[in-house]
Formats: sequence, structure tokens, C-alpha cells
Amino acid sequence: MLAELAAFNAGFAVVKQFVANGRDLSGAFGAISKMVSAKEDLNRRHEKQKNSIWSSIAGKDSNDFEEFMALERIREAEKELTSMMKLYGRPGLHDDWVRYLAEARRERREAEAQRKKDIEKMWEYAAWGIAGVLCIGGCIGLILWVKFLRDGGL
Repeated sequence: MLAELAAFNAGFAVVKQFVANGRDLSGAFGAISKMVSAKEDLNRRHEKQKNSIWSSIAGKDSNDFEEFMALERIREAEKELTSMMKLYGRPGLHDDWVRYLAEARRERREAEAQRKKDIEKMWEYAAWGIAGVLCIGGCIGLILWVKFLRDGGL
């Protein structure tokens, strides 16, 4: 959780400096990606814990409050950044910001989906490889068994 908050804060500082200098957000796409991914990771972890069976059985712990506070800090930083963009940025800067955020989320979702597909494909290849090894081993074992029986056994 602290790593995600630190990553968000680092990205926020870069984007804030870009806006303060009146520069275009296209140069800060890496920082924006960091911010979006950190916020999504934190949200995903919070949802995972909230929906976890063990957390409902064991009850709430201190991490819930820490995650809530981290998400609240992120919301405040986003509000501050939005305000800065509207006040000090060029016309349409906030709209570009929202577009970049949507693009970064979409790219991240696509990358995650591709990674899952690659993992599934790897497991499929591994299963076929194991099945092939077992079939070849079974055939060799069958041949050796028949040869053993044909030679009269022990």
C-alpha cells in the first residue's frame, strides 16, 4: 500500500510541475501512467480485501483504515490537480487529462488481459507437453513390458 501511494505521489509531483510550468501533458505520460496504475492497484487491493472471505471472518484490521486514508489522499491530490489545471492550465487541459487517464487505464487493462492470455497459453502448452511425455513414456513402458513377458519374465 505504501509503495502504491509513493508511486502516485511521485507521478503527482511530476504532473503538478508540468501543469505549473504550463507544459503539455503529453510529456508527462509516464508519470500519468504511474499515477493511474498506483491508484488502480490500491483500489484493486482494497476491493480484494473487502470481498475476501477471511477478512469478513476475521473482522476488520488496521490495513483497512490505512488503505482508506491512502485512497483519500489520492482523491485530494486529484482534486488539487484538477483545480490547478482549470485555473492555471491552457484551455482544454483538464479534458486532455481525462482523456489521458482513460487511455492509460485502457492500455493497462489490455496489457493485463494479454498477460492473462499468455499465462493461459503457457499452461496449455505445458499440459500438452506433459501429456506427450506421459504418452511416450507409457508406450515405451508398454513395449518394455511386452518384451519382458515375451522373454519369459524373471
